[in-house]
Amino acid sequence: MKIGTFLLPVSGLLASAMSLWWIRRRYLVATVDGPSMEPTLRSGDRLLVRRTRRVRAGQIVVVKIPNPPAVDGLPPGLDPGDADKVPEGSDAGRRLLVKRAVAVAGDPVPRRAFPALRDAPETVVPPRALVVLGDNPDTSWDSRDFGFVRDGQFIGVMVRALPSA
Repeated sequence: MKIGTFLLPVSGLLASAMSLWWIRRRYLVATVDGPSMEPTLRSGDRLLVRRTRRVRAGQIVVVKIPNPPAVDGLPPGLDPGDADKVPEGSDAGRRLLVKRAVAVAGDPVPRRAFPALRDAPETVVPPRALVVLGDNPDTSWDSRDFGFVRDGQFIGVMVRALPSA
């Protein structure tokens, strides 16, 4: 075997590995869990999400909220004494949330509709922050409860829904 014929498959494997690394770094597949985005998205829908820092109001986004909700930020339907009864499949028990961006950096802070933002000192959404809301607000845990989504919490923007597996 000549060295040239050996290098061809190795270079092909290396190119494939680099392409896969680039795709995984740039995109992710998220699965909707729960009714907070109905009727637009249903539980079980899979989404192709582009990791980016650019977002416009109206786009569906994936955000990471690292802390469980405070007592006053429980999902709809739970009383403050029920903090230990947060359902495992609820938004509050998840790290990644699928929501709609309703205000982005430079937009006026929507104080009236978002109780968690009523006392925010900013008059406009700060740079690298956004305000999110579920399409089904009665069942959604979102910026009304936890306020701004900051730069480190924003994952990306939905590119499209994927076919069911």
